[in-house]
Amino acid sequence: MPNIKSAIKRVKTSEARNAQNTTAKSAMRTAVKKVEAAISTNDGAAAKEVFATAASKLDKAAAKGLIHKNAAARKKSRLMKKTNAL
Repeated sequence: MPNIKSAIKRVKTSEARNAQNTTAKSAMRTAVKKVEAAISTNDGAAAKEVFATAASKLDKAAAKGLIHKNAAARKKSRLMKKTNAL
Protein backbone atom coordinates (compact mmCIF):
# COMPACT_ATOMS: atom_id res chain seq x y z
CA MET A 1 0.00 0.00 0.00
CA PRO A 2 1.41 3.40 -0.94
CA ASN A 3 2.27 5.97 1.71
CA ILE A 4 2.19 9.10 -0.44
CA LYS A 5 -1.18 10.85 -0.57
CA SER A 6 -1.25 11.20 -4.37
CA ALA A 7 -0.33 7.54 -4.80
CA ILE A 8 -3.13 6.50 -2.44
CA LYS A 9 -5.57 8.55 -4.50
CA ARG A 10 -4.21 7.01 -7.71
CA VAL A 11 -4.90 3.51 -6.37
CA LYS A 12 -8.46 4.46 -5.44
CA THR A 13 -9.22 6.12 -8.76
CA SER A 14 -7.68 3.30 -10.79
CA GLU A 15 -9.76 0.74 -8.88
CA ALA A 16 -12.93 2.78 -9.49
CA ARG A 17 -12.14 3.16 -13.18
CA ASN A 18 -11.31 -0.52 -13.47
CA ALA A 19 -14.71 -1.40 -12.01
CA GLN A 20 -16.51 0.94 -14.43
CA ASN A 21 -14.55 -0.36 -17.41
CA THR A 22 -15.21 -3.97 -16.43
CA THR A 23 -18.95 -3.27 -16.17
CA ALA A 24 -19.08 -1.48 -19.52
CA LYS A 25 -17.07 -4.19 -21.27
CA SER A 26 -19.26 -6.92 -19.79
CA ALA A 27 -22.44 -5.12 -20.89
CA MET A 28 -20.97 -4.77 -24.38
CA ARG A 29 -20.15 -8.48 -24.59
CA THR A 30 -23.63 -9.40 -23.31
CA ALA A 31 -25.27 -7.21 -25.95
CA VAL A 32 -23.20 -8.85 -28.70
CA LYS A 33 -24.12 -12.31 -27.37
CA LYS A 34 -27.83 -11.38 -27.43
CA VAL A 35 -27.54 -10.47 -31.11
CA GLU A 36 -25.75 -13.73 -31.87
CA ALA A 37 -28.41 -15.66 -29.95
CA ALA A 38 -31.19 -13.98 -31.94
CA ILE A 39 -29.32 -14.75 -35.17
CA SER A 40 -28.91 -18.40 -34.22
CA THR A 41 -32.67 -18.72 -33.66
CA ASN A 42 -33.31 -17.11 -37.11
CA ASP A 43 -35.32 -14.30 -35.52
CA GLY A 44 -34.59 -11.39 -37.84
CA ALA A 45 -36.82 -8.83 -36.14
CA ALA A 46 -35.37 -9.50 -32.70
CA ALA A 47 -31.85 -9.53 -34.11
CA LYS A 48 -32.29 -6.07 -35.62
CA GLU A 49 -33.77 -4.80 -32.37
CA VAL A 50 -30.91 -5.98 -30.18
CA PHE A 51 -28.33 -5.07 -32.83
CA ALA A 52 -29.13 -1.39 -32.28
CA THR A 53 -28.27 -1.63 -28.58
CA ALA A 54 -25.18 -3.73 -29.29
CA ALA A 55 -23.92 -1.21 -31.86
CA SER A 56 -24.45 1.59 -29.36
CA LYS A 57 -22.53 -0.25 -26.65
CA LEU A 58 -19.70 -1.06 -29.08
CA ASP A 59 -19.46 2.60 -30.11
CA LYS A 60 -19.44 3.76 -26.49
CA ALA A 61 -16.75 1.23 -25.60
CA ALA A 62 -14.63 2.44 -28.50
CA ALA A 63 -15.14 6.07 -27.49
CA LYS A 64 -14.05 5.31 -23.92
CA GLY A 65 -10.99 3.43 -25.14
CA LEU A 66 -12.09 0.01 -23.87
CA ILE A 67 -11.68 -1.44 -27.35
CA HIS A 68 -10.08 -0.04 -30.49
CA LYS A 69 -12.41 1.84 -32.83
CA ASN A 70 -11.55 -0.49 -35.70
CA ALA A 71 -12.37 -3.51 -33.53
CA ALA A 72 -15.77 -1.99 -32.78
CA ALA A 73 -16.35 -1.30 -36.47
CA ARG A 74 -15.32 -4.85 -37.37
CA LYS A 75 -17.65 -6.40 -34.78
CA LYS A 76 -20.56 -4.20 -35.89
CA SER A 77 -19.90 -5.03 -39.53
CA ARG A 78 -19.86 -8.77 -38.90
CA LEU A 79 -23.02 -8.65 -36.80
CA MET A 80 -24.79 -6.51 -39.38
CA LYS A 81 -23.79 -8.88 -42.17
CA LYS A 82 -25.20 -11.86 -40.23
CA THR A 83 -28.37 -9.94 -39.33
CA ASN A 84 -29.02 -8.87 -42.91
CA ALA A 85 -28.55 -12.45 -44.13
CA LEU A 86 -31.65 -13.54 -42.20
